[in-house]
Amino acid sequence: MMTLDRFDYSPIIDRPKVVWPEGKRLALWVSPNIEYYEFEPPGPQRGRIPAPDVRSYSVHAYGNRVALWRMFDVFDKHGIRCTVSLNEAVLEHLPEVRDAMVARDWVYMSHGIYNTRNLLGMSDDEERAFYVDCIETLKAHTGKQLKGVLGPGMSANIQTPDLMAEAGLLYHANWFQDDQPFPLNVRTGRLISMPYTLEMNDQSVITRWGHDAPYYAQICKDQFDVLYEQARDNGRVMCIALHPSVMGQPHRIRYLDDIFSYILSHDEVWLTTADDIADYYLEHYYDAVLDHVRQRGAGS
Repeated sequence: MMTLDRFDYSPIIDRPKVVWPEGKRLALWVSPNIEYYEFEPPGPQRGRIPAPDVRSYSVHAYGNRVALWRMFDVFDKHGIRCTVSLNEAVLEHLPEVRDAMVARDWVYMSHGIYNTRNLLGMSDDEERAFYVDCIETLKAHTGKQLKGVLGPGMSANIQTPDLMAEAGLLYHANWFQDDQPFPLNVRTGRLISMPYTLEMNDQSVITRWGHDAPYYAQICKDQFDVLYEQARDNGRVMCIALHPSVMGQPHRIRYLDDIFSYILSHDEVWLTTADDIADYYLEHYYDAVLDHVRQRGAGS
């Protein structure tokens, strides 16, 4: 199965209508990327420069040592239960961070084990073992069942969705093709794409594209305004993806507070997690959307 066959074409304008719990129209999930960057990673490396990459190592260390704790205060102020894009090595190497997340009953989307190791070139059996490791490690340290994955470094192989579904996972956040969850075509089981974001991702906007916090805060609000209005007709999902070493900086943290103050002042926002979005969509809309896509295909 080639990558282009992973999802069918379905214009959002004639798709079955999605309404979120309690009649909410926009589902908002917040995903801090809490990562572990190895100083001397083994094997093939994907760092900025050959190891030791002191700059990247230090930036990630600052995020976990200082900036994340600043962000905890903002999340707590607004009652945000995050979906962590997690390098699961954090759970073993940084018990204080682990305990702070567990105390807040956050949920976790695996972002691999280390930020310096990705999936590219893995055999199917190696990737199967990777998912077993992710599932068992998360369960052992948090008691949570892993439901979704954002590939480490956004990496994936051709068979990744099939292997994820085979492992019992429910959603893959590597895809950016929609403002709603959508069924992915897999050999067995069920898997959906979960709307993640590069556009509302602080690392993309600030670190890579050269804008700063006031700009980032404004585009988050602008994105929200359009999605919130369009969701009158059919529910939408908005993700805000964050990195402690970026928006957790002292000169940026007030803008993060401002983003949430603005968005959560609106009544019809379902402040939720990717896990809950996936569960709700699979129960209420997955089959209806699949039927709609098949009927559309049969009539074309």
